[in-house]
Amino acid sequence: MTDLRKTVERFWAAAEARDWTAFAGTLSEDVVYTLPQTRERISGRERYVRFNREYPGDWHLRVERVVAEPGQVVSWIHVRVGREEMDAVSFFTGDGEGRISAITDFWPEPYEPPAGREHLAERY
Repeated sequence: MTDLRKTVERFWAAAEARDWTAFAGTLSEDVVYTLPQTRERISGRERYVRFNREYPGDWHLRVERVVAEPGQVVSWIHVRVGREEMDAVSFFTGDGEGRISAITDFWPEPYEPPAGREHLAERY
């Protein structure tokens, strides 16, 4: 089995470089991309590459952390679009040949903590 972690690292590097040929090369033909928060699903390599290629804005990403086990990888990335910054967590599943067959992305919104735990937590 090819190392899915290395594939995911190439996936993010290609995305940041806007190298859509290399990006597509990390994906299985029938990749499925799921966004649970918006209840969207994109099926197929061509549509998913197009989705990323056409995404608006001059976005840039930095990989913060990658955690891997055979066949599954999780990454935390930091994304900047203009002055807006956000973090995302992505879950990847491999196809057994080293390509990405499924991606589930979570894009959480920051929020203020509930009152009453100031004595336990430090804000950064």
